[in-house]
Amino acid sequence: MSVDEPDETTDPLSDLVRRHRSGEAVGIVSVCSAHPLVLEATMIDAAARGEQVLIEATSNQVDQTGGYTGMRPTDFRDLVRAIAGRSGIPSARIVLGGDHLGPNRWRGLPPEEAMANAEELIAAYVRAGFTKVHLDCSMPCHGDQVPLSDEVVSERATRLMRVAEENAQEQSALSYVIGTEVPTPGGATQAITTLAPTSRPSAVRTLNAHRAAVADQGLSRAWPRVRALVVQPGIEFDHVRVIDYDRARTTDLQRVLEDEPAMVFEAHSTDYQTPARLRALVEDHWAVLKVGPALTFALREALMGLAAIESEVVERRHRSRLPEVIEDRMLARPSYWREYYVGDAHAQRLARRYSFSDRVRYFWSDPAVHDAQDQLLENLSVVGIPLPLLSQHLPEQYARVRDGVTAPEPRSLVIDRVRSVLRMYAAACSPTQPHGRRRVSGAAVGISI
Repeated sequence: MSVDEPDETTDPLSDLVRRHRSGEAVGIVSVCSAHPLVLEATMIDAAARGEQVLIEATSNQVDQTGGYTGMRPTDFRDLVRAIAGRSGIPSARIVLGGDHLGPNRWRGLPPEEAMANAEELIAAYVRAGFTKVHLDCSMPCHGDQVPLSDEVVSERATRLMRVAEENAQEQSALSYVIGTEVPTPGGATQAITTLAPTSRPSAVRTLNAHRAAVADQGLSRAWPRVRALVVQPGIEFDHVRVIDYDRARTTDLQRVLEDEPAMVFEAHSTDYQTPARLRALVEDHWAVLKVGPALTFALREALMGLAAIESEVVERRHRSRLPEVIEDRMLARPSYWREYYVGDAHAQRLARRYSFSDRVRYFWSDPAVHDAQDQLLENLSVVGIPLPLLSQHLPEQYARVRDGVTAPEPRSLVIDRVRSVLRMYAAACSPTQPHGRRRVSGAAVGISI
């Protein structure tokens, strides 16, 4: 069988790719978050639209020993399924994905040791029922020659593909994502002003290297299930800026897919792109839009707005003190934010609370923060939320309450704020024909904090 000959497949992304490559400008949002309220908002939104749900865990969130969330792949799967069940979403409509699966978590170890851990990681994800697998071996390990060649990256990725194939209950259900030009997980670690898209020759080299490695290792049957290629469309965010998508800069890159009729692009770091730019990405073949920090950023905005309301309507001794608790816990565990937030103590304090990088998301599972969040929601459920204060601190949700589409209840307000981001992605991914496209130019925008 040729490496390009398709096999019978039941993977849940095959229809999306088929529709998109047949000319229908359709996409799917990939929600990369482990926060229960974000997941609940995602399920409620999907239930309302009757759509498939793609939820992904990253290798630093969830691994075989418990990532920063404390969850293993089976734990994350069970959490997602439990929330889906409460939201009326059948399991058949849920696609679980693993993002940045590779040796990233063990970069400080020698390559063989790091890859052995990565093999355990891949096996744990696939055995737990994750079917969308991003094979990311782009990060150098201790002692590696830097930069890594396409050949080394593809050989390691194919090694992990073999482990996935061997551990899958149904191999035909697996979808793979490859790509060596992968944005930094969680956003840039330094200030950015511009970012070049992946060059067409670089993308072609990546594809050719992976195709050759797959053939060399006897995995040709799996190649048609490589559904997406991660390339850099020239978008990114740091703690104060967003580099917007400019489709004029990717015209040549888009031609890479002319020779790959069963493949689309996957876009990482789409957080904070405008609705028009998200739509342009989908039209230009970035059919998988990954979003994570923007969702927990919206979650934080909602919870901080509610905390401000709480300070007005709840006696001091009964308040949750959620902002203060978060600050205390972040100061106690600086490893999750220090390399992202530069500047003096004042600049770092502002970044910890308001940054686009949203390093707060690493702390929602902290017991003290979790308890403060629950207390905040309970307090406001008891005393109620006056409409003038809701207008002051969450004006978009105030308008939706007045229109009768959102309940003036704290949990509902938080979920609706997260759904406001999801609504933008749903609009961008809606199936329309790609005619009459307008030019969308881009620039880095932001303010200093």
